[in-house]
Amino acid sequence: MGTSTLTHYKSPLALAIQLAVLAIGASSILSSNVYAQTSPTDESEEQQVKADERIAVVGTRSAPRSVGESAVPLDIIGADELLDQGSTDLMNMMSTVVPSFNVNDQPINDASTLVRPANLRGLASDHTLVLWNGKRRHRSAVITFLGGGLSDGAQGPDISTLPAIALKQVEVLRDGAAAQYGSDAIAGVINFVLKDASEGGAAEARYGTTAEGDGDMFQVGANIGMPLSEKGFANFSMEYKTADPTSRSVQRDDAAALISAGNSFVEDPAQIWGTPEIKYDLKFLGNFGVDLGNQNEAYLYANYAEREIEGGFYYRNPHTRGGVYDGGTDGDGNHLLLVGDLDGVGTGIDCPQVRIGDNVLESPNYQLIADNSTAVGANCFAFNEMNPGGFTPRFGGIVTDAAFVAGTRGYWPDDWAYDVSIGVGYSRIEYLISNTVNPSLGPDTPTSFEPGAASQLEKNFNFDVSKPIDLDGFYDPINFAAGIEYRRETFKQEIGDPASFAVGPLAFDPATGTSQGFGIGSNGFPGIKPEAAGEWSRGNWALYMDAETHLSMDFMVGVAVRYEDFTDFGETLNGKLSARWQMSDYWALRGAVSTGFKAPTVGQSNVVNVTTAFVGNELQDQALLPPTNPIAALKGGQPLEPEKSTSYSLGLVGEFDNGLYLTIDYFNVEVSDRLSRTSAIPLTPADIQALLELGIRDATSYSSVVYFANDFQTTTQGIDVVANYGHDLWQGDMKYSLAYNWTDTTVDEFNPAFLNLAKVQMLEDNLPAHRATVTFDWEKDAIDTLVRINYFGEYYEDHVDAGGGLDIFAGAETTVDFEVGYSFNEGWKLAGGAKNLFDERPDINPYSGLVGSKYPPTSPMGVNGGFYYARIQYLF
Repeated sequence: MGTSTLTHYKSPLALAIQLAVLAIGASSILSSNVYAQTSPTDESEEQQVKADERIAVVGTRSAPRSVGESAVPLDIIGADELLDQGSTDLMNMMSTVVPSFNVNDQPINDASTLVRPANLRGLASDHTLVLWNGKRRHRSAVITFLGGGLSDGAQGPDISTLPAIALKQVEVLRDGAAAQYGSDAIAGVINFVLKDASEGGAAEARYGTTAEGDGDMFQVGANIGMPLSEKGFANFSMEYKTADPTSRSVQRDDAAALISAGNSFVEDPAQIWGTPEIKYDLKFLGNFGVDLGNQNEAYLYANYAEREIEGGFYYRNPHTRGGVYDGGTDGDGNHLLLVGDLDGVGTGIDCPQVRIGDNVLESPNYQLIADNSTAVGANCFAFNEMNPGGFTPRFGGIVTDAAFVAGTRGYWPDDWAYDVSIGVGYSRIEYLISNTVNPSLGPDTPTSFEPGAASQLEKNFNFDVSKPIDLDGFYDPINFAAGIEYRRETFKQEIGDPASFAVGPLAFDPATGTSQGFGIGSNGFPGIKPEAAGEWSRGNWALYMDAETHLSMDFMVGVAVRYEDFTDFGETLNGKLSARWQMSDYWALRGAVSTGFKAPTVGQSNVVNVTTAFVGNELQDQALLPPTNPIAALKGGQPLEPEKSTSYSLGLVGEFDNGLYLTIDYFNVEVSDRLSRTSAIPLTPADIQALLELGIRDATSYSSVVYFANDFQTTTQGIDVVANYGHDLWQGDMKYSLAYNWTDTTVDEFNPAFLNLAKVQMLEDNLPAHRATVTFDWEKDAIDTLVRINYFGEYYEDHVDAGGGLDIFAGAETTVDFEVGYSFNEGWKLAGGAKNLFDERPDINPYSGLVGSKYPPTSPMGVNGGFYYARIQYLF
């Protein structure tokens, strides 16, 4: 149970919510006995029928089907199941109800803090295809330069841009489907189905806080359905959220040593680990449909979302941070302070050497240069004068997302069904960094920067046709479908503000050709330079066909094939074969085998970035270069190729008269030519000189180079178990559900020059091998209660992605979620609950003193502990 025996401070409000939730829950159970002779309501029976009638369109182009009829593992999750919990972020909601779907907090991980990567079945975040209303969703502009090993280099969609209140249901296809849907569907497909009601709606407000009294969250949302003429609907949704940051930090050892030596300017804690601040998160969505008559309809949806997030970064020690404070050593091995000569080295007044010692602020020579009333002080500068206790940058950004999809579907004569659509998706990330400096500008540096932006633009065209075809000798008609798709993707990097990439006089003196050793660009996230900015595009055509039929009443088979041609790397052909055999009235056997692919994105092939990362026990600036860049090519870089996969699945489906539903599915996914960011490859003085000769004037700031490479091969296998059962209890409706996932990944082949052993182990063991949830959902008249037990197995963390032996082997964790709700009438409902009711915490980080993180940051249960909330809902 991790550190459950530790005592944690609880804020009075959190404690009050926790006690109230337990009290209301107890009273609701007791009150059920008062109505023990009351029969179940018609309303609950109607809700059960509706739940049983859920059908999905994902995974097939024939008639929609239920979960049990599918030849591959398929989950259909109702909106209520997602919304009745403490999570407000859609990715966390999904992680709660789908154990094979994992998402971690990303407290200090560059752009991953803004758009967190999520993983289905132990594969990277861009190995899952995301659909809205059955249409491909565009990627986020964020490339996860630091993705915790598993998602390093991934560029997946941003699921969080969808307002959860707009959902009708979610369909999760847990099987390789690239032969049906194209690139990215190696792990599976998630289809978010939007509400399409022409009347009624809902409004909701939520407030919550953590057990420690931070992370206060406030959210409001609304949905309304209206008629669109006499034959259509217009359904609108919106959400707005703010959230305070959290801190699960301890003081770093180096910061504590500075304070002990007399430096009173060091913050406590010097570095913050926790959930970043959401300054605002605004989402709008409209879903529209019109009946055109003769079994034809037009449809359209559009969304706009914008949020601003700010989180912490690594602490810059005022003695040791390279490029800002660290001036190397003298001939006797004494550590020196980096001192800038403002009138130029060898010109005018010389600057004294400043030995650092335990507290550089007490050094007589430092006090000499810090006294600006003297000629030496006016000419000589150290950043201790500006930030005597060091500094910790604040990194964040503004995420903008918009999409538009329109089309028409229906039937032609002779029963041919058609669906034709166009879509445009856009994602933009504007990076922001503050409380930092451009060291090369010396005392003239700003402290806040706009380091640039990245955007992703996608345009799609689809044309599908399908028809049941009768052929002699076949038991059933063959459901035949075919289609054509064109997609164009554009990735763009925009220039940062001039100060964010400026090469100031303290870095390079054109008159003398010398460098004073100060870093270049906004420290922590240098701005995008004009030569790194640009726009890159590619297009691809796809032709696809699939067929599905019953060879007998009990035996169904399906086949799919897809051909794609990309303008940058060429052609690919993939196929899938699936089958389902109804062995008896209660049991069915299903399975599939398929090939798949994930095309390298335009951004992965062309992006340029400088990332500050921990290597061993120190911070380094790593230059991420395109693999075709001359320096990357010198270090082994080659043009990117598609990742290729072969998937197998075999499962049992059990549906019984007593209402028990059970599925057990085994899966095996082999992925070759997997794409990832390489481990840091050190740059030699000769490499740096070569970069300088290419005109990259800030090359002296780089310690190493990384790039994306098709570098390794993995096998991921596992078992998914899903079970549901319901019965009458205390004259109410009781539902039980179990979802269990075991996933094991093995790195079969890799290049040790590119991937270190720590990253290999992160790929294999960072996600817990075992995850499970057991849910108890009881409803009676106006009262409903939910208890969910969450189990997270053991996991491994290469602390701060250092690759330097900071290995954390963390134990299994169990948490309990609880919610109780009361409906005052047909419209109003009040609910309160807790996510991690008993405030369980991960194991204590054994390296907490190194960078100040109290818990392992990649803990699958999160690091914040208990979260307590209340929500009020109005249905109309």
